[in-house]
Amino acid sequence: MANWSIQAEHCKGCGLCVDACPKKILCIDPSVINHKGHSPAQMIDIPRCTGCGFCALMCPDCAITMTR
Repeated sequence: MANWSIQAEHCKGCGLCVDACPKKILCIDPSVINHKGHSPAQMIDIPRCTGCGFCALMCPDCAITMTR
């Protein structure tokens, strides 16, 4: 099982990771705001994550880390 983590304070909520996820298990939750005023990405179904790493590759802020 992959270990997905995000540095929410670095995420600007661009949504590129959400679009890149083949399982569609990432979302931008507008109810959560980081200190920069952005809504960071969140994983909504961790057990379904395959650890492909597409989200981390697409993140322009390098805010997502994927480890296996």
